[in-house]
Amino acid sequence: MSDIGIAGRRDRGLLRVNGEECKGCGLCVEACPPKVIALSEGINHFGYRTATYAGAGCTGCGICFIACPEPGAITVLRAANQVVVGASV
Repeated sequence: MSDIGIAGRRDRGLLRVNGEECKGCGLCVEACPPKVIALSEGINHFGYRTATYAGAGCTGCGICFIACPEPGAITVLRAANQVVVGASV
């Protein structure tokens, strides 16, 4: 996976979604400024369409983590100084 984002700039963050914790509410999708999160087409074993990261374009702002009501569902890693925002890695 390339670290060059959607606008041709180096990604400043990396997003990880725990499919076991995500309930597919979509709050992170709406909150994401660069719009690099979407709900998956498939469903997990609970029957939820979980959030998925586009793979590039994350700014590492952590707004998706703040908007998420499920502890541990989203982890944001900041590339610049390797600060972890979130409960699970």
